[in-house]
Amino acid sequence: MSSGLLEDASFNQSPAFGDVDLFGADRPLADAARRAGLDLAALSACGRDYGAAATLDLGRVANENPPKLRTMDGRGNRLDLVEFHPAYHALMQKSIGHGIHASAHDGSDPAGPMSARAVRLYLATQAESGHMCPITMTHACIGALRAEPALLERWLPRIQTRIYDPRPLPWWEKDGVTLGMGMTERQGGTDVRANITEARPAGGHVEITGHKWFMSAPMCDAFLVLAQGEGGLTCYLMPRYRPDGSKNQIRFQRLKDKLGNKSNASSEVEFHGAWAERVGPEGAGVRTIIEMVNLTRLDCAIASAGQSRIALSQALNHIRNRSVFQKRLADQPSMRATVADMALELEAQVALVFRLCRAAEHAALDPAEAAYARLLTPAVKFLVCKSTPQLVYESLECLGGNGYTEDLPLARYFRESPLNAIWEGSGNVMALDVLRAAGRHPDQAMATVGALARTASSAFDVRPLAESLAGILRSGEAERRARFVCEGLARIAAVAALAEAGSDFAALYADTRLRGVPSAQFGAADLGGAETALMDRALATA
Repeated sequence: MSSGLLEDASFNQSPAFGDVDLFGADRPLADAARRAGLDLAALSACGRDYGAAATLDLGRVANENPPKLRTMDGRGNRLDLVEFHPAYHALMQKSIGHGIHASAHDGSDPAGPMSARAVRLYLATQAESGHMCPITMTHACIGALRAEPALLERWLPRIQTRIYDPRPLPWWEKDGVTLGMGMTERQGGTDVRANITEARPAGGHVEITGHKWFMSAPMCDAFLVLAQGEGGLTCYLMPRYRPDGSKNQIRFQRLKDKLGNKSNASSEVEFHGAWAERVGPEGAGVRTIIEMVNLTRLDCAIASAGQSRIALSQALNHIRNRSVFQKRLADQPSMRATVADMALELEAQVALVFRLCRAAEHAALDPAEAAYARLLTPAVKFLVCKSTPQLVYESLECLGGNGYTEDLPLARYFRESPLNAIWEGSGNVMALDVLRAAGRHPDQAMATVGALARTASSAFDVRPLAESLAGILRSGEAERRARFVCEGLARIAAVAALAEAGSDFAALYADTRLRGVPSAQFGAADLGGAETALMDRALATA
């Protein structure tokens, strides 16, 4: 074979995925935005921005050049700086420019503040997931800081700017700030009441001594931390600089070497009398910070759905452009069955997360929506975040050996995909939180389940499953069956969300996920004649 032929032949390889409107080509997403009354033209521009080949390549470069911790300079002076590649900074500027860090709180999206932001988050995470950590936490910290209005008033003007300012300066000298979080400690993990870090009064502030085993996004300008105060576990805001402009006593020990999420820095840290201000009542640390956690859990579900979608898009792009046995992969019956089944799962993920966004938007004024958000937030996070790794893996397998190489993005997506199921409470924690929500507000929980069953009834009779879940909740077996309750509740909610949205696939989803013995693998379900429609909705062609 001549060298010229080697250079000219395509060798049946699919083209690189890029320069696509990630919003316009995603019909489940566009339908959700249309139902919410959002600005479709603006969201399409956002979709083109994150779908640009250059933006997608920033994600590759940021992950191939992970952050580095510089604890000291050459003279032995403490630095505690995290250095990032320019690709990471470019992604941060883009996402802050789109307002994903604060737009739900600033009135810029009156039609649906949580929903409009959720669309942009869903799009941004497709370009690169790691940088969304500080973006998500900055958004969520506002929820916790509302417990201390005077403190929020001081910080909010710099939180809400659309300017990314990575300079290591006191926060009041910067054009924009980001916020992080430190909750867990080495001895306690999820059990934050076992925290031993102490906060000692020092006039109008406290000084905190102790450690955090995971400090998320250590480059941020301040952190919400939990520490034991005089009245028990309390929430505090700890800035990087003290009020006199000197560096706060926050000492980063090392950055975590993680399976994925390579572009983002997660650290181990020690506090040596670090200056901080109380947020919320003394001893109410968990109650205060849960306002932040509820928002970050919602973001985990939104971002996981976005990860499912970008992986599925890569698979569809491949099978539409590669032929095997004289036939396009997209025309091979078994491949169509697999990819369409994945697209059906994505339909449910999108309907479910945007229904939850609507509940979050109206919870303050509508008790029924508040009950929905309280019960369904952990359940939706459980189902969506746990479904995503399997969907990403199946997308990878569609590319065969190419999908398993680091030259293509599926390997990176796969490493990233388990993380949202761990962040802000792993699967068992979510399942137990569903039980806790049902136990604290049993009447509202049962009313929510009843409303879901009625909404779902146009597509499928979920009453037997709903009655089974209610029976377990009333029994002494609830904790042992917590995952069954959590997943069952989320599946019912998914059917209801699809039915409420008027989806053509509500009955098909219910039939394949709830009737008889549901299939464990994508592609095993009988989708009848829905395959082409599902595939085309997941990645619409021009």
